[in-house]
Amino acid sequence: MTGRSEPSGLPWSEPRIWLVLALSGVFIALGLLFVFAPRAGAALFGIAAPEGPGLSYVSAIGLRDLAFGAYLAALSRLSTRRAVGTVLGLTVLIPAGDVVIVFLERGFESPKHLLLHAGSGIVMALSALWLLQSSHNKGGPS
Repeated sequence: MTGRSEPSGLPWSEPRIWLVLALSGVFIALGLLFVFAPRAGAALFGIAAPEGPGLSYVSAIGLRDLAFGAYLAALSRLSTRRAVGTVLGLTVLIPAGDVVIVFLERGFESPKHLLLHAGSGIVMALSALWLLQSSHNKGGPS
């Protein structure tokens, strides 16, 4: 919250909020897939679906994504562009870690999965930069 009389959160008229909400939706959809269809989630992620109790690891990835998607959506409505951009910038750690997990599991056997995670990291980084970019033509605080 800003502590000022102006509303907090990204305004609905700002294109950046739609990007953030779209990213939130992707995380939530992936989370639901991983929780309710962990074998399909594991295949999409790029790892073999473990058997038995090990399958709960895939569900844990889903819970991580669900929680992050909900958090990002709420943050976009409650905080500043700078805060949302900072969180997205830090979020690059998630796909970076996912690249490491897939690489350790499969090596270069499945480059499409490595590229999928690396590409999502690039999207997060570019989104963060866009949100953190100052508004030269607005004159107000970011």
